[in-house]
Amino acid sequence: MPGIVGSIQIVSIGSSAVMHIGDCYSIQPRSNTKTFAGAGSFNTGDGLFVQNQQSATNTWDSDQFDQNITGLPI
Repeated sequence: MPGIVGSIQIVSIGSSAVMHIGDCYSIQPRSNTKTFAGAGSFNTGDGLFVQNQQSATNTWDSDQFDQNITGLPI
């Protein structure tokens, strides 16, 4: 169904990101990552003010595999 799109703002697009405007049947991006970050790391937006004192991140992970991507059609 056609539509009218107003103004858009794209701040960033990552390696497995999808940016789509218009008609589409199926979008299936695939990505697998493990991220460790400290306090205030994932704040997004324009004009943020974040004040953190001391931050420590625990990166110990006892299991070997997390969220395996298998069996998906290419």
